[in-house]
Amino acid sequence: MNISELKPGTGSVNIEAEVVSIDSEREINKYGRKLRVANATIKDESGSITLVLWNDQIDTVKAGAKIKIENGYVNEWQGAPQLTLGKFGKLTVL
Repeated sequence: MNISELKPGTGSVNIEAEVVSIDSEREINKYGRKLRVANATIKDESGSITLVLWNDQIDTVKAGAKIKIENGYVNEWQGAPQLTLGKFGKLTVL
């Protein structure tokens, strides 16, 4: 699977990509818990997509890193597709 194939609703995403950039992290309050979130732009030879990083993931990923995503899924935010890991996804820095 490559990035150009990812559309909102795509599940079980397994992909390797390069982190292009990471936006500043922000804090949100979800169900009374404070969570850290940051958007990263990742790319492969076919294109790029936003990857949503949560909490400790933010600290493990740096721009320029090669990463592997397992069991991610694509949703839509403000009209644009974004890749997220949810509860069951896994991110590995290669």
